[in-house]
Amino acid sequence: MTTYIIADIKVKDPKWIPDYAASVHDLVHKHGGRYLARSGNVKTLEGKPLDTTLIALMAFPSEAAARAFTDDPAYAPFVSARQRGSDSRFQLIDGTDLAGTISYLPKG
Repeated sequence: MTTYIIADIKVKDPKWIPDYAASVHDLVHKHGGRYLARSGNVKTLEGKPLDTTLIALMAFPSEAAARAFTDDPAYAPFVSARQRGSDSRFQLIDGTDLAGTISYLPKG
């Protein structure tokens, strides 16, 4: 089942960004994932705005593939650099519909 990682990042020190942006997408692809978006164009439509600089949305073929990406030893130095230079929150969601009313999504 498709699984998504939502990365919500507030950049505090941008020094980590060039290497991260140039390299991490190859690790995402290595684990069967792909970026659906990686944007700093964040607009709040409802509710209190998050203190966010950018949001990345990645799709993986399974939770195991998403976790293989986040646990990949080659990713570890990029994680450390990102964590030093930002406040980050990574969330994992599956491709289900909790209510079960959307016909093209599995019931969650």
